[in-house]
Amino acid sequence: MACEQSDNELRRIFGELGFVAHSEPMVCVLRQAAKAACLSDITVLLEGETGTGKQVLANAIHRLDQKRRLHPFVTLHCSTINETLAESEFFGHQRGAFSGAVAHRKGLFQAAQGGTLLLDDINDLPLSLQAKLLDVLQRSVVRAVGSDHEVPIDVRIIAASNRPLAEMVRQKRFRADLYYRLNVVHLSLPPLRERVPDLGALILEFARRHQDVYAGITVVEPGLTAHLASQKFEGNLRELEHCVQRMLFRKTEGTSLELSDWMAQYPSDSNEASRDPVREAARTLWGAMSRDGVPFALALRLTERHILEFAISSSPRGRRELAQRLQTSERTLYRRLQSHGLSPRLSA
Repeated sequence: MACEQSDNELRRIFGELGFVAHSEPMVCVLRQAAKAACLSDITVLLEGETGTGKQVLANAIHRLDQKRRLHPFVTLHCSTINETLAESEFFGHQRGAFSGAVAHRKGLFQAAQGGTLLLDDINDLPLSLQAKLLDVLQRSVVRAVGSDHEVPIDVRIIAASNRPLAEMVRQKRFRADLYYRLNVVHLSLPPLRERVPDLGALILEFARRHQDVYAGITVVEPGLTAHLASQKFEGNLRELEHCVQRMLFRKTEGTSLELSDWMAQYPSDSNEASRDPVREAARTLWGAMSRDGVPFALALRLTERHILEFAISSSPRGRRELAQRLQTSERTLYRRLQSHGLSPRLSA
């Protein structure tokens, strides 16, 4: 069972289910998710920003649940539910229960019978419906609109929220009793900006998913991941996946994704980079600084040293020619070379 596996095995198992994780924060989430999957009747609360993979993780938990995996996985999007028809969506209705109810209809709880019901964006569920939901969770029965009979249900509940529910409880925007009922196992999914070690594997996974656009990607170049580490990605995994799709769409050859493929998404930026190569070099440097935590002052000093080293290696005939190629004075060049311990005694 998944709850008994090593971290490497958990990465493999969840990876096959579409959930990539190599960074330590995400491996911790996988350990807890695997344990929850082995406890089929326990309620799980997933919290994380939009696009962090809550739906994918919920589906993975369901598919690893030996008791429920062969039964339905049903998703209810609380942010789009019509409050007037919500009870019918939740619990179903009898024929003639209201205008337009021309036939008996099962609700989503009954549709998920034996399986898992994901209450997505539960932070958007109206207060008027929260009490009804709490009653169902406490008693494990539903009553269809227009019916006098209660029907028992056996459903695992996974709730997902893109906002911290504890804060909403303090603001009186979410019922405390419902929050405590949902918050049995709590998994917090970190945003992409806290998952830099996962970038390469995530890009490869998205490239695999979209082989219909461009197939054969096997490598992600370090320059690309270093640059992406400096991006904001407010849409998190969803935004990154769309970026990968755009890179694949424009790609015409090769088996690797590179920084040039990223720049090709933005023709205006690419043109600007071709007119201003220093800007592109600075962009790459910033990506490396962000990835490795290099302080600004050290990055400037190392950059100056490397430029001087490259200039010297281009075989100038003397200090005068080197100064001319660097468009600086011989005196300034001498001081800079001396400060870095780089052959200041080049012939004039």
